Amino acid sequence: MKKYILILITFTGIATYSHAQVIKTDYRDNLLFGFKAGLNYSNVYDAQGDKFQADAKYGFAAGAFLSIPFGRFIGIQPEILFSQKGFKASGILLGSPYSLTRTTNFIDVPLFFAFKPIQFVTLLAGPQFSYLTRQKDVYTNGGLSSQQETEFNNDNLRKNILCGVVGADINIDHVVLSARAGWDIQNNNGNGSSNTPRYKNVWYQATVGYRF
Repeated sequence: MKKYILILITFTGIATYSHAQVIKTDYRDNLLFGFKAGLNYSNVYDAQGDKFQADAKYGFAAGAFLSIPFGRFIGIQPEILFSQKGFKASGILLGSPYSLTRTTNFIDVPLFFAFKPIQFVTLLAGPQFSYLTRQKDVYTNGGLSSQQETEFNNDNLRKNILCGVVGADINIDHVVLSARAGWDIQNNNGNGSSNTPRYKNVWYQATVGYRF
């Protein structure tokens, strides 16, 4: 919790400095397109499994966004991102202890409602559609058998996941500093038949972007 409060204080400080020191054009009425890149800090919640314990990991995030105004104070902001999520885990599978690092590559498509109370701050919230393109498991316990590895690889994973996301953008002329928090609404397993740990992703995202 302390690290999230520190991030919030940092973003607030940057926004205050920008407003006090940099007087720029107000782009809230403009149609804007941009690119951004940064990091995810992801983990899982609502996990089900035999003594399943998970820790957070970092991943890459990058993509594009479009800001569509409906007047000065409100609008919508669709985005499309390549987004790495995952977790580090330990537990028991088929009676044997294991540990692994799971990295999942998603194409994320959030559709945000945008509220722009002042020119350098945009508040965002909305649904997100995520499509799983690739999953990589790195096992750190040499005692796992090939049958147990197959158990992971053959997991009935859901590839289309509905998520919820909230966030904020700090706009310094054409530069955009973004923070997001997101969570899956659906479990990762397709029909509930999975024997390996079932979970929902949760992540925090920080990016730097440039808008045109």
